[in-house]
Amino acid sequence: MDSDSVRDVGRRQLVKWSGLAAAGVAAAGVPSPATPPRPDRPGSDRSDPGDRGDRIPPDTLPGGAYDRYVARLAAEGRFSGVVLLSHRGRTVLSRAYGMADEKRRIRNREDTAFALSSAGKPFHAVAVLQLAQQGKLKLTDTVGAHLTGFAEDIADQVTIHHLLSGTSGLDMPKEDVQRVFQSRSEVHEYHERRVRQARLTGVPGLPSTGHQEAEATIPALIVEAVSGTTYWDYVQENIFRRCGMTGSAFHTRPQWITGGNIAHPYMEVAGGGVVDALSNLDKGSPYPYILGKNPGRAFIDAPGDGGFATAPDLVRFARALSDGTVLDRPWADVLTAAKAPHGQASFAAYGIATDIVEGQWAYQRSGGNPGIGANWSIYPDTGWVGVILANHDSAPLVDIIGQELSAVTGASPGGGTGG
Repeated sequence: MDSDSVRDVGRRQLVKWSGLAAAGVAAAGVPSPATPPRPDRPGSDRSDPGDRGDRIPPDTLPGGAYDRYVARLAAEGRFSGVVLLSHRGRTVLSRAYGMADEKRRIRNREDTAFALSSAGKPFHAVAVLQLAQQGKLKLTDTVGAHLTGFAEDIADQVTIHHLLSGTSGLDMPKEDVQRVFQSRSEVHEYHERRVRQARLTGVPGLPSTGHQEAEATIPALIVEAVSGTTYWDYVQENIFRRCGMTGSAFHTRPQWITGGNIAHPYMEVAGGGVVDALSNLDKGSPYPYILGKNPGRAFIDAPGDGGFATAPDLVRFARALSDGTVLDRPWADVLTAAKAPHGQASFAAYGIATDIVEGQWAYQRSGGNPGIGANWSIYPDTGWVGVILANHDSAPLVDIIGQELSAVTGASPGGGTGG
């Protein structure tokens, strides 16, 4: 998660760092059968055989504390979505609750695709590092080395490293959240034009916890300039396909509406009602930090942001980072290495946050919009991956993340080392 520490972060802070709607969730569903833990297979995780990475903490098992916690939320109508825990590529816990499409009575399942919002931002960092690995760009390149039309100070001073590490010093004009887009080209043109209105308001290289859209959009445009294809197509071919993420894509609004295996976003509106955001483009969120937003208006997610993925696909992505599938191992280390401090034991990396928790690393990224909540976590020292995907505003995502982290690491959900 793009934050100091998942255990200490508040909902408004999560909105600031990861664009996440603080919210809550729909009718509980019947849990999907969990796959029991299977014997470990040899892998490329960093833990040695026989160390703590081979242990299965009891709180992660079916019927354990984490499973019971999520089931209770679902029974109370506070969680609709999927949670998954994987150890060394083997599913330990998998649960699905609630409805993907209430009108058509389609339930959420383990293989349902969910909107990621900011939880999809690390894909642009991986794309940039792939091109760096190939020698097609350098992380020290400035914006002006690849793109035109930016203010001179941005073009000359802000580097790709600054953008990926969240230290660019950039600020953006407010987005027109009321606009309803009708095509991929319209979305691309709007964000390409808008990002060129960015201004340098800070000092490049200094840490910031701000959530700056320019730090996602500009790298995506650089990927396009260097690769010669759209960002969406580049990620589909070079990340999703290479990782075996067959359920992941940058779906358009018509695909989202009609697809039978894509979770619709159920958004709270003024007066306390809940609507399918896709069928109510005239309605927006009443929450001040995302006032008026409706994710269905976008047609397709902005370059560098979002996308859709299933929980198993995010596990595949995590495994691909560790085994050289998507990046050579040294370049994967560049992605996850701590770049800038955010707290006592919390750091910014490229598109993700890294925390030291109970003596081990945790890599995380969260995101959200009205009716959307997503988080994936990688625990590289012990081979665990956790995924949380929600499609209703009432899900207490921050608390669920804390419970997952506690189950995997043994840390207290309420306390922590992050600042």
